[in-house]
Amino acid sequence: MKKSFALLLSVVFCLSLFACSAPNTPDALPSSQTTTESAACETLAASSLPAGDSIEERVDEVMARMTLEDKIGQMVQGEQYAANASEMQKYGLGSVLSGGGSVPGGINTIENWQKTIDGLQKAALSRKTQIPFLYGIDSVHGHNTLYGAVVFPQNVGLGAANDVDLMYKMGCAVAEEMKLTKTLWSFGPCVAVAQDPRWGRTYESLSSNPDIVSALSASYVKGLQEHGVIACAKHFLADGGAQYGTGEGDNLIDRGDCTISEDELMKLHMKPYKAAIDAGAKTVMASFSSFHGVKMHENKHLLTEVLKGQMGFKGFVVSDWEATKGLSGSTIEENYILAVNAGVDMLMEPYDYAKVIKTLTEAVKSGAITEERVNDACRRILTVKMESGIFDDPYQEKLTHEVDKLGSEQYRSLAKTLVEKSLVLLKNEGNVLPLKKGQKVFLTGPALEDIGVQCGGWTITWQGETDAKVGGKLTEGTTILEGFKEYASAYNLELITDKNKAKDADVVVLALGETPYAEFNGDTEDLSITGKLALAGNKDAIGFVKGLNKPTVSLLVTGRNVIISDYMADWDATVACYLPGTEGDGIASVLVGETPFTGKLAMPWYQSVGDIGSKDKKPMFELGYGLTYQK
Repeated sequence: MKKSFALLLSVVFCLSLFACSAPNTPDALPSSQTTTESAACETLAASSLPAGDSIEERVDEVMARMTLEDKIGQMVQGEQYAANASEMQKYGLGSVLSGGGSVPGGINTIENWQKTIDGLQKAALSRKTQIPFLYGIDSVHGHNTLYGAVVFPQNVGLGAANDVDLMYKMGCAVAEEMKLTKTLWSFGPCVAVAQDPRWGRTYESLSSNPDIVSALSASYVKGLQEHGVIACAKHFLADGGAQYGTGEGDNLIDRGDCTISEDELMKLHMKPYKAAIDAGAKTVMASFSSFHGVKMHENKHLLTEVLKGQMGFKGFVVSDWEATKGLSGSTIEENYILAVNAGVDMLMEPYDYAKVIKTLTEAVKSGAITEERVNDACRRILTVKMESGIFDDPYQEKLTHEVDKLGSEQYRSLAKTLVEKSLVLLKNEGNVLPLKKGQKVFLTGPALEDIGVQCGGWTITWQGETDAKVGGKLTEGTTILEGFKEYASAYNLELITDKNKAKDADVVVLALGETPYAEFNGDTEDLSITGKLALAGNKDAIGFVKGLNKPTVSLLVTGRNVIISDYMADWDATVACYLPGTEGDGIASVLVGETPFTGKLAMPWYQSVGDIGSKDKKPMFELGYGLTYQK
């Protein structure tokens, strides 16, 4: 039964206390520090939200008291640098996000995140409609913007591990750390099916095989959402299928064009979305890329007819960061309209949200966008919010928590296990691995002692950063060298790091890597381990180790299967470590033989860039390849 009368009374009563809400104060105190009077008003605001017999009825009641501008406000997402509490009270934004590396007030603590989000929520609830907002963030391999959070292996390594149970547990762990900061919407998982390793976002892809991507991402979605965080499958559609040379602007591939047939598109790139939706994913992010020249953000056929129609997706579609700027309209206003009419329900417009609200409001009044389309988008957004529980518990006071701080031993142990399982043994001549007890081991290479290199992009900052550049560890964690030190005593290993004593070693461990990168900066022509995006010290380290003429184990700390054909003959063993994250001790665990190699390539490994996509030449190592220790 609808509670309209009770709703009316509670709203009227709350309006009589409206002065307590202080809507124009951008730096509102966290709920634990508010005055008794304001806390009472907040409690009343929350309790006055509709509690009908079904979510559909509750959404009906909320929409019945919304103006056109209110509905359009829900369709816009601003960035926290601009969208403060005052702006929230003024515009009633549906969501606020942190872009890559964006931290409220530059203070990267749990307490400050909570204070900021509570202040924004207080402003949202002070409006007549009393609709809570959602905070979104790219927690793509852990709660990776937060210093001290557990940073898990990037997707490319998780695909090599290929363990659905561990993916579920990882989803649970990421959600639990996100809840500590009251950020309940994760822009992940990325379900790209990467086809060309020259693409700078290859490390965000679980595999070039849609079956692997589907199984792992579905499991992750379940873990994330069962622990109270909304998942977002991205980037719809075929971001991993853009052809080399079609990239937007100066990009070689990124934001480019996919030109395969629609039948191939459905089999290769759509399958993971069906799996994610079947697993309960409530949101989908549109891709910057195009399909046969039509930008996905304006592709009504795929967004509305296929995703929402044929596939029955009931959640909402969010745009990517300012993606409307790349659409085909003659003005940005036309682009906003194109995106909404194509099926984008929420526009991620970090700084121009006020302009978007004005444009869309005028577009409805002029008939360029139907009010029915606005109602559909708003209904989808409110439904997801209702299902998430944020209407009933806007300040997240009733949420259950497994942990009370970032970086728990429980989650670090889980991440270490994923590191162990993600390692792929490519070569092991003479059974140089596992390392033998009593050996003297010379450890060297630019990736040996650098958390930033281990984590890659989307770690603390958007593009990521090396420890060397920040002058210390980028975040808390265990380097590869520190991992070896943990195991040295138990396995009677003498570790040597002084080059002057390298000649005394029995075996060499050479850690090579790539510089951290994300979109824009990650596309590359050469892919070489000593090429454009390789760590500056790789080439010199390779040359120095070759001159030692010692049995050598190379560790490749990279975001993709790099070109190594010029150097493989000089290495007795080679291990693909990918981007393992903060728990570098997982590498030592496997190299000393405590844990076996089980990882298998989730993408082919090419001999040269000329072989990429070739049907005539076999790759150096096929998808599914991976050696194990001989018993």
